[in-house]
Amino acid sequence: MVRSMADRWHLAQINIGRLVAPQADARIQPFFDALDRVNALADASPGFVWRLQDDSGNAMGISYSPDPLLAVNMSVWRDADSLFDFVYRSAHTPVMARRRDYFQKFDGAYQALWWVDAGTVPTVSEGLSRLWLLERFGSCPQAFTFKAQFPAPDRTGLPVDHGPDPWCVGNA
Repeated sequence: MVRSMADRWHLAQINIGRLVAPQADARIQPFFDALDRVNALADASPGFVWRLQDDSGNAMGISYSPDPLLAVNMSVWRDADSLFDFVYRSAHTPVMARRRDYFQKFDGAYQALWWVDAGTVPTVSEGLSRLWLLERFGSCPQAFTFKAQFPAPDRTGLPVDHGPDPWCVGNA
């Protein structure tokens, strides 16, 4: 089967954060109370392809580091506009706007975007390596943010600034 250029690439994203308290703490309960609703919204959003989850339906129970407060989230989207609309123009936005209530200020890159072949499910290790690239080298074709989104590998052009809120560019 030959795919058109439009569906050859999907956009993967990872975001990480360190919770201000363990999951049972009342200070972060509103975040956990919103998870099922926000995940259902993502699943039903135009352009959504895949998200990291365990049997509970979210990724919060999956441990990737010795730090029990480190949370990892990953998803894949048909294109950058679909992901941008979900992140910045949906019921997800008010929850994300309160992230400082639930997550500590992160030293370094906490969100990275990159292109994957359609049908590819990225690994957490790959996502963490994209965060490292972004932190080390800044936005590049292999790891970028909405502030400097690079075109898919088979396209040419300059990075696009989607105009995210300044506190949501991935390394603020």
